[in-house]
Amino acid sequence: MDNESTIISDQTFRSFSDLRVCVIIPTYNNAATIATVISDTLQYTRNIIVVNDGSTDDTINVLESFPDITVESYLPNRGKGMALRTGFKKAIALGYEYAITIDSDGQHFAKDLPLFIEQLKTEGPALIMGARNMDTADNVPGKSSFGNKFSNFWYKVETGIELPDTQTGYRLYPLGPISKMKFFTRKYEFEIEVIVRLAWAGVKVCSVPITVYYPPKEERISHFRPFKDFTRISIVNTVLVTICFFYIWPRNFFRKFYKNKNWKQELRQMLLKPGETDIKKANAVAFGGFMGIIPIWGFQLLVGVFLAHLFKLNKALFVLAAHISFAPMIPVIVFFSYKMGKPFMGSRAVDISLNKQLTLSKIGQNLEQYIYGSLLLALIVAVVFWLLTFILLKVYRSAKSS
Repeated sequence: MDNESTIISDQTFRSFSDLRVCVIIPTYNNAATIATVISDTLQYTRNIIVVNDGSTDDTINVLESFPDITVESYLPNRGKGMALRTGFKKAIALGYEYAITIDSDGQHFAKDLPLFIEQLKTEGPALIMGARNMDTADNVPGKSSFGNKFSNFWYKVETGIELPDTQTGYRLYPLGPISKMKFFTRKYEFEIEVIVRLAWAGVKVCSVPITVYYPPKEERISHFRPFKDFTRISIVNTVLVTICFFYIWPRNFFRKFYKNKNWKQELRQMLLKPGETDIKKANAVAFGGFMGIIPIWGFQLLVGVFLAHLFKLNKALFVLAAHISFAPMIPVIVFFSYKMGKPFMGSRAVDISLNKQLTLSKIGQNLEQYIYGSLLLALIVAVVFWLLTFILLKVYRSAKSS
């Protein structure tokens, strides 16, 4: 290294000690690259914890050549999430306050470690995400680029925070909040859960640009299983969005207005955005009514918020209207759906009552009629909601101006 690099390295060494920061390197069958990653990291700190996540190659022998680092090994392989959780637990036990995670496949560069340290000094306690430039890096897999955009969108839905790269493995975590959390994920999806949970806990979230290397396709080693892991990530996002809608958003809403003397004005501002036309507001309410009734129970809000964002609709009005399907209304919605689906079934149509016959087995036996009827009911409710909203807004504006 030249003199300038040596000075930066020495400063970073001191900062790792002063700020109680360590580096966690989870690894699974990366014997070909792990030695280089460790050697490069040792130029900046000796506070290194390698988690050997059940490797079956020569990894354990490679790690034995580095006596100055901490190694946690176990069998069998448990997944990246469990490796990170093991690393966090060890770092907390050793008294560290922050942990920088770096992948062991050579994708990340240790020379970017000072960037995290400087950002930590500037921002204070924070979750700092290393933002890869996916648009200019060579050999970026198509699934990685799509998956990152997909993840960025849902992270913003779940936290309200916009980040350029939510799938990066190069991150600085504050360990204090993590030590108080119990996690339910074990594999790649853990990296989504932890950053969402930290944001919900009020931890500041920011990013720092980093360099990234993707080897050519024929040289690339990846343990990511596209179908299985993408499915697991989708399920976790579904769970997190559900928690967000039914707990986090209401909690934040009431916290905000409890502390704010002008809460009535802020509520009016949120729902009746002055710069938004009456037609757009009516569209949001109509779409909420439609999505609250269509037969995709459990996914209505998840799909609806995505589409509301896509069509730039008022999300507050959408969510409010979509709650037409709250628990006491569900039997009524199902009953009228069956009634409206009857004309579509001809001789196969069935009658159903609002009390004894409204059971899951009965619904399952006549699902086609329910689907036809619920779609028709959703359209009717959407039209009615649109008209009522538009008329009420016009009346409200007239009363306000008079």
